Amino acid sequence: MLTRTQLELRDFIKTRRDRDGVPPSFDEMKDALDLRSKSGIHRLITALEERGFIRRLAHRARALEIVKLPDAMEKPGFKPKVIAGDKVDPPRGAMPLEAVHALELPVMGRIAAGVPIEAISHVSHHVAVPGSMLAGHGQHYALEVKGDSMIEAGINDGDIVVIREQNTADSGDIVVALVEDNEATLKRFRRKGNMIALEAANPAYETRVFPDHMVKVQGRLVGLIRNY
Repeated sequence: MLTRTQLELRDFIKTRRDRDGVPPSFDEMKDALDLRSKSGIHRLITALEERGFIRRLAHRARALEIVKLPDAMEKPGFKPKVIAGDKVDPPRGAMPLEAVHALELPVMGRIAAGVPIEAISHVSHHVAVPGSMLAGHGQHYALEVKGDSMIEAGINDGDIVVIREQNTADSGDIVVALVEDNEATLKRFRRKGNMIALEAANPAYETRVFPDHMVKVQGRLVGLIRNY
């Protein structure tokens, strides 16, 4: 069984593939279904794939394949059963749902939570982030975590961290630090006089200490996104 939106997306993908020979892009699917962000398209495609209506082909761009439907569904006049999600009675005692304000942030590549890697300055893709996660005013961006040096702070390899751009930090803040202008790392910031300590949250890693002129704060951690 499909929800109305899932059925609309499946039909749109099939129509565009039949017409153009390739599936539509995520932006085209988002616009066709009047969704705010591509994260909604990701969820719909995953649901269609789990139900066996489409298949994603690995290592190929725009590689969506419509899977042949059972014979009964191919007969003229057949109409798939559609669940109209907005007409289903909510469970007793359910809290009312409110629209969630979300923004798309650029993911600026990968940040080392371990041995520093070279500084990051390019956008690899975008991610939808709840507006409530963004701390106050200012610019924000996201980074994919590489490594396990911050696991005791709840930050795992592969997580997406949301960073507020700023060039200052208080002791104890988790920051993106640029070391000697060419290495970027995610660590807890400690100031000790005119020295800066970058602390890991994993006893397997040593604290690194630098003169303050060798460390530039690039931003402070304000949120985290994890995919399971």
